[in-house]
Amino acid sequence: MAEPFIEIRNLVKTYDTPAGPLNVLRGIDLDIHKGDFIALFGPSGSGKTTFLNMLTGIDVPSAGAVTVDGVDVVRAGQRKLTRWRGRNIGIVFQFFQLLPTLTVLENVMVPMDFCDVYEPKERRERAMALLERLDIADQAYKTPDMLSGGQQQRVAIARALANDPPLVVGDEPTGNLDRMSAAVVFEIFHELREQGRTVLVVSHDREILTDVPRLMVLTDGMIESTTLEAAARRRSQELQEVKLRTQERRAAHSDTQEHEAFQS
Repeated sequence: MAEPFIEIRNLVKTYDTPAGPLNVLRGIDLDIHKGDFIALFGPSGSGKTTFLNMLTGIDVPSAGAVTVDGVDVVRAGQRKLTRWRGRNIGIVFQFFQLLPTLTVLENVMVPMDFCDVYEPKERRERAMALLERLDIADQAYKTPDMLSGGQQQRVAIARALANDPPLVVGDEPTGNLDRMSAAVVFEIFHELREQGRTVLVVSHDREILTDVPRLMVLTDGMIESTTLEAAARRRSQELQEVKLRTQERRAAHSDTQEHEAFQS
């Protein structure tokens, strides 16, 4: 079997809080191969974005190792890591993160300018070709505020692909989109996977994940493989447990009030 494209070992992230240590990631082991398309989901606050930040080198883990295509992400120097990330990872954010004073075309060119990829005269042609590929070239000379949410996310995907990265990461990329626009974005992710790219998407929207080949869930600081049906059952159990605990707390509070009233 081929060596993993991404290799994660004993990944731990702990934050110091006034209430004590908060263990968000608790020793994750995970292998991801070239061409994988993975959707990661889990409850709000479970650490999905924290995990992506460890994977992309935006943040540093408390312990553990992250290797992407042979690069030690944890130990690489920050300057080297910044340039490496710009060339090798395309990140698609929930809130698009487009520069408001630049045109759509200029936004797509930014990663090429920053990483000095392609000849300067080629960058505009490549940016326009990406916009055409995503069916949004007619908006090239507008600023982001003139576009709909779905259009802005297509621009963000074009920007993520500007340097032809082997890894594309989406952090809730459809969180602000309507159902039709969200479906289009996932169609693009499927196409990227078919072209040989590795795609990892964090999403809370289970309905749109039905065709994703590999599903994983992050709960209690750990990642495990799952199915939509199993995840739904687990979520239902979690909600039932929360409801039960709430009822118990209310009952205990009511008993305390009755006891105090009786004593008075």
